[in-house]
Amino acid sequence: MLSILIGLVMLMALAYLGWSIIWVAPLAAGVVALLSGLDVYETYTGPYMEGLVDFVKSWFPIFLLGAVFGKLMEKTGAARSVAKKVTQLIGEKRAILGVLIAAALLTYGGVSLFVVVFALYPIALELFREANISRKLLVPTFALGAFTFTMTSTPGTPQIQNLIPMDYFGTTPMAGPIIGIVTTLIMAVGGYFWLAYRGKKMAAKGDVFTEPDDQKKPDEDEGVEEKDPNWIISLIPLAIVVILLNLVKLEPLWSLLIGVIAIMILNVQDYKRFIPSINDGSKGSVMAILNTSAAVGFGAVIAIVPAFEDITSWLLNISDNPLVAEGLAVQVMAIITGSASGGLGIALSTLGDTFVELSQTTGISPDVFHRIAAVASGASIFPNNGALLTLIAVTGVSLRDTYKDVFVVAFVIPTIALVVGVIMGAIGLV
Repeated sequence: MLSILIGLVMLMALAYLGWSIIWVAPLAAGVVALLSGLDVYETYTGPYMEGLVDFVKSWFPIFLLGAVFGKLMEKTGAARSVAKKVTQLIGEKRAILGVLIAAALLTYGGVSLFVVVFALYPIALELFREANISRKLLVPTFALGAFTFTMTSTPGTPQIQNLIPMDYFGTTPMAGPIIGIVTTLIMAVGGYFWLAYRGKKMAAKGDVFTEPDDQKKPDEDEGVEEKDPNWIISLIPLAIVVILLNLVKLEPLWSLLIGVIAIMILNVQDYKRFIPSINDGSKGSVMAILNTSAAVGFGAVIAIVPAFEDITSWLLNISDNPLVAEGLAVQVMAIITGSASGGLGIALSTLGDTFVELSQTTGISPDVFHRIAAVASGASIFPNNGALLTLIAVTGVSLRDTYKDVFVVAFVIPTIALVVGVIMGAIGLV
């Protein structure tokens, strides 16, 4: 257990200090293996690389096309056009709310978290630029909108974190609607007010929008002022992706590919920018997926350490209230593995049958167990989280500059919501 703790703290601390997760993750995994009595070389070439490669194999096409889609939206001016229209509708100073709502709607609509990040980033960047809000708040705004309530607590969400418990408890995506609505409100409203407060406080200190290091202002690219494309036309590619994913039920890969083609057709007059945009997006996707997969490899090593089973046993017996035991088990596993779905899957595959029996013997509805497990999985965004590292890579903001706010909106407030959910479940409010 000590080896897992040391490795986890080492990884989080070095990532927070700005060291690249690409080499910090295997280093921390090696420390865990060494202290656990495992062969370091075999652990690295076996479980670590298998975890890393499996993630790349499954997700690289999505990362690639998602990054290309986002870069084309940015370079053709489509993102800027949509952002200006959103600014007109919600007000210039409500950029945080605009990004939050957009991310939440897409996530609840079934769009993959990674797709949401790549597709919305250029628009979010323009919104923050127009409102002169620090880019440090981009990451927590995305995290709140895509990685919390619409991923875990909002009844009916199609995200995998809300679907995994169904196989164990025989429930539906609408399980525990009252708990789901209350926890959703706690996360959404509490998180937004925190970010709005932080935006005002940072602006008062002169911490406002600055351009990313790797790009100039949009109208500096050619030395002349850019003419924005029509906002309705600019919105079409994004609408196509969402419709194909949710209504047509097309695979994300094909949905994104068609979205990329749509951008090029609708902006054919900017054809000279296509190749540079595709090249830049491709390069960015490699860094983004390596950051994420490195953390996944670390989680794979943790899962084979003998003490890992002892941790699950300890968590199960930590409280007489089965909902407390379930919530902690899922949350701790998600933190250790750096993955909400990974931690949820491990916890339920190990303890799911036990929780089903406890549901029958205690009279607590399976719907409650479902909802608590889902909410707990999302209250786990620590510096080793794969989705967070993707956000860091895409936005170019350092973990050190942004994690304090991420910690509040994606861990503290969701944990408060989890506690409220456990209390509601214990007294029978489903």
